Amino acid sequence: MISRRQMLALVAITLMWGINWPMMKLSLREITPLYFRAITMTCGALWLYVFYRARGLRMLPVGTEWRSVITLGIPNMLGWHTASILGVKELASGRASILGFTMPIWTVLIGVLFLGETLTRRVAFAAAAVAVAIALLTSTEFTALSGHPLGIVWMELAALLWALGTLMLRRAHLTLPVETLTVWMMMLASVCLWGIAWMSEPWPSWRFSAAMWTSLAYGAFVNYGFAQVIWSGLARNLPPTTSAMSIMAVPMVGTLAATVIVGEWPHWQDFVAIVFVMAAIAAVLLPSRQPKPLTPSA
Repeated sequence: MISRRQMLALVAITLMWGINWPMMKLSLREITPLYFRAITMTCGALWLYVFYRARGLRMLPVGTEWRSVITLGIPNMLGWHTASILGVKELASGRASILGFTMPIWTVLIGVLFLGETLTRRVAFAAAAVAVAIALLTSTEFTALSGHPLGIVWMELAALLWALGTLMLRRAHLTLPVETLTVWMMMLASVCLWGIAWMSEPWPSWRFSAAMWTSLAYGAFVNYGFAQVIWSGLARNLPPTTSAMSIMAVPMVGTLAATVIVGEWPHWQDFVAIVFVMAAIAAVLLPSRQPKPLTPSA
């Protein structure tokens, strides 16, 4: 049974993750995407390092643990955060959040296609539902005068990388705390982002508006800071059903918050796509009493 404190924490982290999408879009009005990621991820990693170090966690990987940091950090941190911010640059932030949170479905599909996991009716339904959602959003991006279909490609690449990283993390034999792993994945990814940004984007002017500084602070200390701390505490104790419901709510929060924060008004396709994505996430994450394998007919 989930406690009142856990429920409040779950609501808080869902709001943090959802609001972060339009906050990123707000930042991109005054800064290029990769420098935005480099700044916020660096500050967030340092904040987490100090916080966890003060709590007595071992914060320095040793020996082969560095291999885990690098191999898991490439898809989970560098890949997801680079591709997703490029997607946010091209798309409405609410739409980007919908596409990004197709990750759980890709995780299951990769397992079925490449890892020998069973194709169930739920997985087949989830794949079909996500296909419908992507088709709805793609149709709008191709037909609108200001459409950016490349943003859909970036967001689905981000979701695929996140899914791949999740599968790798599940199969990893870790000897260091997950919090330590997260901090060092963020640190190494931020170093790479600084390098890529320096080679491909103009140096920031640093003459930002108050709203911009607020958005940077939100990305660094709320999205990469407080939200990570809360989730680390919840992940050990929450039942899978509750975690799934939180993930399902993030795109809705992001879409609605975008209207207030950046003035993005969603189309009917966005709301229908949210319903399909939420249904797909529910299909693959919520527990089933008797999963039935779906086998091809002869």
